[in-house]
Amino acid sequence: MTDRLIEFLNASYTAYHAVENASDLLLKNGFVPLSETEDWTLAEGGKYFVVRGGSALIAFTVGDLGRFAFKIIASHTDSPALKLKENAVSASGPYTRLNVEKYGGGIWYSFFDRPLKIAGRLAVREDGAIRGETAESGFFVTIPSLAVHMNRGVNDGFAVNAQTDLQPVLSLASEELPDIPALLTDKEVLAYDLYLVNAEPAYSFGANGEFLASPRIDNLTGVLSSLEALLSHGESEGVCVAACLDNEEVGSRTLQGAGGDFLENVLRRIAYALKFDDNEYYKALASSFLISLDNAHAVHPNHPEKCDPTNRTAPGGGVVIKAHADKAYTTDGLSSAVVKEIFSRAGVKYQTFFNRSDMASGGTLGAISLGHVGVLSADLGLAQLAMHSASECFAKSDYDELISGLTAYYSSDILFTEEGIALR
Repeated sequence: MTDRLIEFLNASYTAYHAVENASDLLLKNGFVPLSETEDWTLAEGGKYFVVRGGSALIAFTVGDLGRFAFKIIASHTDSPALKLKENAVSASGPYTRLNVEKYGGGIWYSFFDRPLKIAGRLAVREDGAIRGETAESGFFVTIPSLAVHMNRGVNDGFAVNAQTDLQPVLSLASEELPDIPALLTDKEVLAYDLYLVNAEPAYSFGANGEFLASPRIDNLTGVLSSLEALLSHGESEGVCVAACLDNEEVGSRTLQGAGGDFLENVLRRIAYALKFDDNEYYKALASSFLISLDNAHAVHPNHPEKCDPTNRTAPGGGVVIKAHADKAYTTDGLSSAVVKEIFSRAGVKYQTFFNRSDMASGGTLGAISLGHVGVLSADLGLAQLAMHSASECFAKSDYDELISGLTAYYSSDILFTEEGIALR
């Protein structure tokens, strides 16, 4: 199942590209595009998707409505990168450089000495209207390291300064500074959201080719696996939803992020289009489940001491169920039990992740989304290494397990009763 993932990783330089590629996949599989500015007509058996801002997408299938509830998988489309400022080109001696700022919490030294592309969205004026379109450079730029002869202490520790160290070389200097938009399109460009991204293709490694390394594994593996499950799940009651949201790496509190109203609005509009009132909508939420899908840290081969002593997530160990006492992750005992039961019935391998008790936890979009859509939730993901590096890696077999687990989740009916939660 990794062939389509490799293709998706290689082509999805930014969240805008990821959503464009996801839209193409859905259209090829019979999903109907919807618009937030128009009325929706939905029916049992239908397959639909809606895009917001070019960088977030929510797709859903409508099953048997004898019992109205949602089964949601939420992931994020963005990854750490370097974002171009306006007036980005400057002359510096014999070079022209790009003025960039950090987007997210990347391992910035890993972006040095790599082929980087300029990619993202252009706001173009065309036929009297302003519209966004994706773009990527046909050339590379790079951030050269300072030679060890000029920085003798580099191997003792190097603190990257975002303003002085991360400015990539665009070209040799000339009398006229290059115009970035003109290098990407012949159209009139009014503004842009452009990034520097690692352009290296995904590759397999290991004696048996068991690992996959690539830029943007966090979290394009979550995006594509949720869509793959949505394409292939069996018959089930209610509405299955794949919410691929933007800006998780910078806190999610944006128009396209989990902290905005995109997911809530789409769920409400689904209910209204299917002729359910507010009371039925709230009843549906009380009978719904959400999987927050973002990757977890695998035990590191050279630093196993950084992991929890009794919950060491291993590549090849299956899907990771993540939990945290302070609720950086949304999983509790009940939601964990539901996931484990679904996976066990489907023969899907799983393992558990906890941080070391003396280390701060990262967070993800699940807890933020619950402020808008209050449902029982669990955090899942792949066990990966080098999270937030320019190139990350994981075990291929875990991706297959993840798709199988998510497909089983969508194919299951989760029944909330007075006696407890039943699965069928």
